[in-house]
Parts: sequence; C-alpha cells; structure tokens
Amino acid sequence: TLEETTTDTERIYEGKILSLRVDTIDLPGGGSSRREIVEHDSSVVVVPIDENRRVLMVKQYRKATERFLLEVPAGGLEPGELPEDAALRELQEEIGFTAGNLQSITGFWMAPGFCTEYMYSYIATRLTQSVLPADVDENIEVISIPLEKIPHLIYLGDIQDGKSIATLLMAMHVFPVS
Repeated sequence: TLEETTTDTERIYEGKILSLRVDTIDLPGGGSSRREIVEHDSSVVVVPIDENRRVLMVKQYRKATERFLLEVPAGGLEPGELPEDAALRELQEEIGFTAGNLQSITGFWMAPGFCTEYMYSYIATRLTQSVLPADVDENIEVISIPLEKIPHLIYLGDIQDGKSIATLLMAMHVFPVS
C-alpha cells in the first residue's frame, strides 16, 4: 500500500478551534484527487469514577446537534500542555474534581477520514473536589450515573456522543460490571 503525496494545499478557513484546508494529492495508482481536511488540535476525554462506582458525566447543549448530550468530560490541549495535565484541568473545569489516580487507557482518531484530531483517553479515580473556572461558553450540568447503568443507557440511545461511548466501553474493561 502506498501513501498519498500532497502536491498542493489551499487554506480555506482559519478559526479559533479548527481550520480547513484542501489538499491536492497524487494517487498511488496514478491520477490525482482532492482531500478536504479539518485541522483540529489533539484533545482528551476522561471517565471519572467516584468511590461509589458512579460516573460523573456532563449534560450540555451541543449546537451542531441542536440538543443536550450526555458526555464524559473532554476538551482540547492548550499549547505545550501534556495530555495528562489537560485531562486533570478538564475535570476541574467541567465537574469540579481532580483525580488522585489518572490511568491512560488508549487514544484514537476522532474522524480520520477528514480530521486531524487525536484524542487521548483516561480513567480518573480517587476524586477530590478541586474547582477551576468553567469555560464561559459552556452550559454544563453534572450528572452522576452508576457504572452498571452505562451499557443500558448506551443501548437506549441516552448516551449518543461517540467519544463518550468509546471511552466508557473501554473503561468497563478496567471496571467490569455484572
């Protein structure tokens, strides 16, 4: 399998959290094509589990879906910030806790067909209160859900956010439910 070679890049949009470019590429078998690429910095997603095996999730309105979604805490890395530090910061900003134990479980590409965003995922335990100011543009409500109810909520469609579903299911291998 051969890689695609970029022969030209056209910048379409430069925004605060993402940019858009169109790459012209040479195809391995000959000919050329265009690829629309959303440039987005890396991010983190965290499954916070308290001492009672409850997952602290956030309910927030997502304009792109025109609805409230139930998600685990997540957010982008600041310039020069390590993923572990971003995970702890996001916990403090979104749910008002920090973690005495932060375990990396994996990472994944959010939408590799068109986006450069790579997401680092973690499980956070030994939670203690520690609040950082929330982002001014976020409307968040913290919801505590027993870990054993998570698979059913995913099945019912009450949890529809892909990063949350993926990370919650991975976390359940570390914290099995009966």
